[in-house]
Order: sequence, then C-alpha cells, then structure tokens
Amino acid sequence: MDGQTAQVLPPDHTQAILEVTKEVAGVLKSSGCPFALVGSVAVYAYGIPVGLQHDADFAVRREDAEKVTGLLRERGLDIVDPPEDWLVKARKDGEQIDLIFALAGRPVTTELLDRATTLPVDSVHMPVLDPTDLMIGRLAALSEHHCDYGPLLPVARGLRERVDWDQVRRDTADRPMAAAFLYLLELLDVIPPRDGGQQADEGSGRPAR
Repeated sequence: MDGQTAQVLPPDHTQAILEVTKEVAGVLKSSGCPFALVGSVAVYAYGIPVGLQHDADFAVRREDAEKVTGLLRERGLDIVDPPEDWLVKARKDGEQIDLIFALAGRPVTTELLDRATTLPVDSVHMPVLDPTDLMIGRLAALSEHHCDYGPLLPVARGLRERVDWDQVRRDTADRPMAAAFLYLLELLDVIPPRDGGQQADEGSGRPAR
C-alpha cells in the first residue's frame, strides 16, 4: 500500500483510545446523565490484558442521547448518526466513540447503569458495566453470522470470579451460541457445571470432572 494512502495510526493506539475515553467520560459525568463504560475498554478497566484497537463504547439511556450529543458537539467532537437506531457515533482525533442505547437488542436502563462499578481508567474514575452484565451482553451478541469465541475466552477467564454465571445462563438461555460457549467454559474448567451437571455426566456414562 502507498505510504501516502495508508492509514496513519498513533504510535500507541491503546493510549489514544484511553485518552478519548477519559475525555468523553468527563463530558458524560458533567451531563448528570447516568452512563457506563462497556466493550473492550470496560474489559481493560477490569484488568484483563486486551489490546485496544477499535473504539470506546459507552452505554447511555436513549432519553439522554440529545443532551449528551449536544455536550459532545460543544467539546468539538464530530457526531455521526448511523443507519442503526440503537447507537450514535462520535469521532475525536481519529478515534471512534459509540454511545449505545441497546446492548444486543436489550435497552439500556437506569437499573442496568445503577449496577455499574466505579473504576479507574488510566487514572480517571468512571462507572464500568457490571461484569455479569458485561458478559451477558457479549454472549447475547453472538449469532450464526458472528460467532468468534477467541476474544471471549480470556475475558471469561479473567472475570470468572466476578460473574454470576447462573444469571448469565438464565439471561442467555434462548441463545444457542451463548449456550455452546458456556458449555465450552465448563469443559475447560473455567466455570463450574450448571446445577446437576455432575449427575448428568454420570447418567450419560461420561466421566465426572
């Protein structure tokens, strides 16, 4: 690719994303509207070593979108209304920010945001989506057309002691791809089998773990 047409990324892309995350979080905090960090940067905030290459995602209520986007415009961010009706996109210094109103088709609610945990993200404290809700959102987004377990496995390993896996099973019970991933986690001894799992193994002739 020609050097003049190649996309130029900052020397440290992770730090660039963290910088815009902190700036947007500051605007959201000043707005008084509830919000929570989601996506890969939320995983990073929980201490999971993931590479940040794409964007910063924030969950906000749909009714707060107009106020929040107005404040971001005043701060100099470019606001883009995509064809999808469940988010708004913003851009700053080449980085993309997604303001999400629905996670895997489920509306962002006050109750969801109230469960967020305040954590430091590169020294700036902000609400981060609860680990159980974070995992539910990740698994609920899986489909026949998008089913990559690779990035999910280290996240599940890193968060396993902070996630209510029974709640994850209940909330993703109608998602076959999620069920398959949870079964994989059981086979890898990342999470314990569901209630009665050992008895089911014995009844089927499989060795119990």
